[in-house]
Amino acid sequence: MPIEIDISAWKEIRWYQLAVRFVIGGLITAATGIIAKEFGPSIGGLFLAFPAIFPASATLIEQHERQRKQEGGMQGEVRARKAVGVDAAGAALGTIGLLAFAVFAQSFLPCCPPSLVMVGATFCWMLISVLLWLIRKKV
Repeated sequence: MPIEIDISAWKEIRWYQLAVRFVIGGLITAATGIIAKEFGPSIGGLFLAFPAIFPASATLIEQHERQRKQEGGMQGEVRARKAVGVDAAGAALGTIGLLAFAVFAQSFLPCCPPSLVMVGATFCWMLISVLLWLIRKKV
């Protein structure tokens, strides 16, 4: 599946679906804050690598794919599972990229200007995530 931007998908999104994503993402973020307060920022930071919006987006992707197939008179369970699987693979690769971001930031924040470190860490995250996606695509 090629990486692409499809803005026509915005027409299919309902306001309540965005609300679900917002609420679930907020709950996961709040849980991360509670974990950090209870066990310290090092442990809490580990949970920040979890893509907060993934659970909501996975259910919405599954629902959209199933509806598309059902409109064509077919069951869409297999297609929906495959679409969510691709999304999960992307989330996992992005999470590894976030780990690279954290390692870069932790290594350079003590000695370098924070603005430069954040730019470098963001570039590191993007580079690692894209490279992993390309490697996964070839394998």
